[in-house]
Amino acid sequence: MELVEEMAPKEGIKMGERIVVDKAYLYEEDKPLTVCKTSLFYTGDGFAAYDCHGDIIFRVDSYGPDTRDNDEIVLMDAVGKCLLTVKRKRPTLHQRWEGFLGERSEGQKPIFSVRRSSIIGRCTMEVEVYNEAGEEYTIDGDFSQRSCNIYDTEKRTMAEIKRKVDASTNVMLGRDVFTLEIKPGFDGAFAMGLVVVLDQINGDDPVEIGDEQVHPFVED
Repeated sequence: MELVEEMAPKEGIKMGERIVVDKAYLYEEDKPLTVCKTSLFYTGDGFAAYDCHGDIIFRVDSYGPDTRDNDEIVLMDAVGKCLLTVKRKRPTLHQRWEGFLGERSEGQKPIFSVRRSSIIGRCTMEVEVYNEAGEEYTIDGDFSQRSCNIYDTEKRTMAEIKRKVDASTNVMLGRDVFTLEIKPGFDGAFAMGLVVVLDQINGDDPVEIGDEQVHPFVED
């Protein structure tokens, strides 16, 4: 009898795993992270993400009050190792951001991109991963209210961003502390990189004051 050898996934990747940045951040169960802004003064002024034991998993150091001049942001692990660099692509009407593995170098090719699906109004975000599988994701919801999901092409939830409730008091915390829940098999570092991009794009969105829209970075 002829034996048929089963084809194993490449490089130890299991079926259903979505590795974009680092396989060390794949989890077998739902992985809720508490994400805190490290400064409350400016839009997009750094993050720290903690697990349920209070251990820091990811950090984004403060990148200053004037995000107009900060088009490149680094996501690090707990000890300061650069996992991912996200960079705004200019010029662009759809606020396109690109992600680069590790610390970006000149001429390096991106591993994914994020863009608004429309140039006006609230809209979904489109994510394209530049790997063999050519994965695509959609981010739907309102990040400013900390309420949005990351879906794959089959509308399965890969990660969820939601308001955090204090378990001891059952009180909902402010928007500067929220939950990023990563689903099994989805790359947590990739998910956190998308949070950083959403924070930047949200900071570029117009703020409604009455019937008038005011851009938060446009001075009178």
